[in-house]
Amino acid sequence: MKVLMINGSPNKHGCTFTALSEVSKVLSENKIEVEILHIGNNPIRGCSACGLCKTKGKCVFDDDIVNTIIEKAKEADGFVFGSPVHYAAPAGALCAVLDRSFYAGGKNFQGKPGAAVVSCRRAGSTAAIDRLNKYFTISHMPVISAGYWNMVHGKNPEQVKKDLEGLQIMRTLGANMAWILKCINIAKENGIERPIPEKKIMTSFINE
Repeated sequence: MKVLMINGSPNKHGCTFTALSEVSKVLSENKIEVEILHIGNNPIRGCSACGLCKTKGKCVFDDDIVNTIIEKAKEADGFVFGSPVHYAAPAGALCAVLDRSFYAGGKNFQGKPGAAVVSCRRAGSTAAIDRLNKYFTISHMPVISAGYWNMVHGKNPEQVKKDLEGLQIMRTLGANMAWILKCINIAKENGIERPIPEKKIMTSFINE
């Protein structure tokens, strides 16, 4: 079993990485492989709505990390997306990455558990978590919780390490993710597959 983590912070080893690392420790203790991908700090374009990904199976723009994530998502069993809080929202670059990854390669995420983790100095965390959770719920993905919102507080990694409650939440998240992955694995071994979604009904609210 493998969990793919996305570090959506411009800082490779900052507060977000510190939080993800605490989750990673518990997953590793449960014999679950972990890979942390950093989206980098180069400009990342948003979706251009060209629609070519629906025939190619990948994003038409191949100059950033998006298609790498789509490919790695095929083999991953679970996901953790981490982000700093910018204006009570996830980092803009991460949202651009996830918009394109889920639109072009959504089938690689479907049915697999996901969790959102955010780091902030003071506030805006719950709004950011809510934004990230939307990717999971629209993709039939179980959302992993931890008894409180998945956040850590601190202006730098040293301060985050003093947020004992936040670090405990990260460890709880790792334990819950490991448990869900093991349950899914046992279900597969016993012939229990995830439900097949019905063909989507698109209701128009415009009177024609």
